[in-house]
Amino acid sequence: MRGWIDIATLAKPKNLKGGLVARGASGLPFLLYPGLTLALVPPVTDAPRTVTVASAEDRADNEALVFFEEVTDLSGAEAIAGCHCLAREDAVDLSVLEDAEELPDWEGWTVFDNETGLVGTVRSIDERATQPLITVERPEGGEVLIPLAEDFLVDLDEEGRRIVMALPAGLLDL
Repeated sequence: MRGWIDIATLAKPKNLKGGLVARGASGLPFLLYPGLTLALVPPVTDAPRTVTVASAEDRADNEALVFFEEVTDLSGAEAIAGCHCLAREDAVDLSVLEDAEELPDWEGWTVFDNETGLVGTVRSIDERATQPLITVERPEGGEVLIPLAEDFLVDLDEEGRRIVMALPAGLLDL
């Protein structure tokens, strides 16, 4: 779905009036606001496919109690719990990401996977709406895009300009 961004996950129903605990997704801060229309994925039988935020009350870091106009009771909330909320990119204020940390300058560094060994050399790190991507040139030719996710980083050797990662199985085959 081009032009859409995954901005939240509906974690669990919270009350009898259809409220849900929602968490910011994809490393984004919490971006839901009243009036925002969302597509829910995966689609659920006998539940709305799109919803409009009625209210969002901050509860904790990157989490809020959210009510939707189309969900008015516990059974409706239970039906959509676990869904991801997709919003049109142009409907979300992504300027909040401008205050995020600056991307590292790893151009020319060598990337290793702790299971398979040498991955290649970092060509660039590109900012994306949801998560930065590391473009790595493969020694055998071509390139691979690796999400810059803290969970993947195992070790950074600044002196040796080496990045060791624990990459998910199959990522290098994409």
